[in-house]
Amino acid sequence: MIKALPAMFLMITMFIAAHAQQSELVLTKPGSLEHALSRGKLYSDSRPWTRWWWFAAEIDKTSVADNLVWLKNNGFGGVEIAWVYPLNRMKKDTIHYTPRQEWLSPEWTGMVVYAKRCADSLGMGSDFTFGSLWPFGDTKVPFSEATMNLVDPSWRQEISASWEYPLKGFVIDHLSRNAFYNYAERTGNALKPAIQGSFSGLFCDSWEVESKYLSTPGFTGKFFKQYNYSLSDYADSLYSNHEPYPSVRYDYMKLISEYVIEEFYKPFTQKSHELGAFSRVQCSGAPCDIISSYAAVDVPESEALLYDPTYSNIVASAASLSGKKVVSCETFTCLYGWPRDHHSEEQVADLKLLADAVFANGVNQIFWHGKPFNPAGQDTVKFYASVHVGKSGSLAKNIPAFNKYLQQVSAYMRKGKNYADVAVYLPLEDSWMAGELPAEKQFIWAWGEYEQRYTCLPTELKAYRPLWINSAFLQKAEYKNGRLQVGDLSFSALYVDVKYLDAAALVRILELAKSGLPVCLRNIPAEPGLAKSGLDYPQLVKQVLSLNNVKREWTEMGDIRPFINGTQAFDYWCRVDEDELYIFFANPKSQNLKFPLQYGQSLNTSEETHLVNIFCHEKNIPVELKFKPYQSILLKIDKQNHVSNIDIEYLPETPVFKPRIRNGKEKWEK
Repeated sequence: MIKALPAMFLMITMFIAAHAQQSELVLTKPGSLEHALSRGKLYSDSRPWTRWWWFAAEIDKTSVADNLVWLKNNGFGGVEIAWVYPLNRMKKDTIHYTPRQEWLSPEWTGMVVYAKRCADSLGMGSDFTFGSLWPFGDTKVPFSEATMNLVDPSWRQEISASWEYPLKGFVIDHLSRNAFYNYAERTGNALKPAIQGSFSGLFCDSWEVESKYLSTPGFTGKFFKQYNYSLSDYADSLYSNHEPYPSVRYDYMKLISEYVIEEFYKPFTQKSHELGAFSRVQCSGAPCDIISSYAAVDVPESEALLYDPTYSNIVASAASLSGKKVVSCETFTCLYGWPRDHHSEEQVADLKLLADAVFANGVNQIFWHGKPFNPAGQDTVKFYASVHVGKSGSLAKNIPAFNKYLQQVSAYMRKGKNYADVAVYLPLEDSWMAGELPAEKQFIWAWGEYEQRYTCLPTELKAYRPLWINSAFLQKAEYKNGRLQVGDLSFSALYVDVKYLDAAALVRILELAKSGLPVCLRNIPAEPGLAKSGLDYPQLVKQVLSLNNVKREWTEMGDIRPFINGTQAFDYWCRVDEDELYIFFANPKSQNLKFPLQYGQSLNTSEETHLVNIFCHEKNIPVELKFKPYQSILLKIDKQNHVSNIDIEYLPETPVFKPRIRNGKEKWEK
């Protein structure tokens, strides 16, 4: 174990001085970043990382090194530095100014560069949030480049709880690449010196831009040109479910989606590459085609538990469709409730329950949420909306062993490519037509069906290890050698269970079905939107249904063999590496996790045995799965169909229960 300061501080300082000049050249070689991206070499040792909150203050080198040495000793592979408000903001103190390195100043850049080189010296990585707080913005964003509202021209979204607090600025217009580029010019210039050295990602957190009535200069004109009617005629009740508003809303969302992807996510990735970095992005919450947005970035990132683990299927699908090797996840956020239930009392068995759930839904790189920056030798600063990563708190003694477990499983879930046998059409059109979530499913930060927050894969397909697909990737897919092939995936069939289906998607499904692709069309879809395609939509549907390889029920699909029978009680994920399969079976208690977990929900005293049949290399292999308490299972199947059990045993502390006060009443959780 590395000794703490001051000896380590001296060694780190000497390393940085010796390597300051040569490290500037590491990432400038042509093709080096592209090579790493194409071969999945990012986060290559699979150790978990953590978000590292820097509260606006005078950051000092001794404390930077102290924090990083502790993280190194506890099995973390790197940090994502996230800049947030000063601590006095939590007391709503707008009078007393907290001394700090000024935002994006040379002094601020100097500390970021030091942190990066310090991490490099410890064999750790560093990513950087591309701004302060969550949506991009600062005090230099002009009114004309701030987030706009369709029905209130005088409104702009403010950003206040940032590094510049108590000063207020504007959130940039996320539908304008010019607004992004102007913001990125100053932010990127300040970060660029720190990007030298080991590979760094630039991070964009989940969408926290006001999405209702979102607009940008020229939007209504483009809308009229594209759809041949005026959006202004319907803006008063855009979110009503009375006709024709759902149809208008669909047209609006379709254009908004185009803006979000083309004007923000793609430029963000492009700018990251220009700076010598890669993009890592949570597209969750963004009002857009969620698969296409995740496909537009280098490292798609999911999040849990503010999103249920099943959401990660969408992120993993986008990664495989676009050939991305790493699927990261902001993990353990608000585990027991919003914002801070049982803070610093977290139980590692509950964390393992969630980690196994996200592994079984496609994640292969964990980011803890997370580590507050603390002065050297202290651990008094907390971050309200996370499990506590630090020297104190209930998790401290458990973190090293738990991180080894996370690293081991992540490494196996990074091998080869994802396996999936059935493509399921993501009901994007349905969500855009639906508008708002039912009141009981809304959060203070989530209101729209468009998020796909509660969209789950069909239970009748579980044995076939399905993944999602959208219209954009259907256009790119090819049906050859009896398989639907796109990106890293190859499917035996397409499953469509939607109320609405865009005309372009319907035409493509007809083309693929005529080529021989087996299709299950569970419903008779209608064409969404007020502006129709001009095609004879009902006739196209009839043509699809007239084909012998198109069925209305999955049970009529013929000889498509299930991959794993007997998986109703647990979730699983499969990677195929040449002729070898690696299958992770999550403990049954990790299935159907919902926000929030109960404190001690992982309590498990009994062993469960399940019999499954795995169809592999054209043979049926019976396997008995014995789930010990708290344990998940990882199997390897080689090309001779020999099944071996990979030892991933990690026994967390037995959970305990504590009372929690709810609405003035004490409730024992169990």
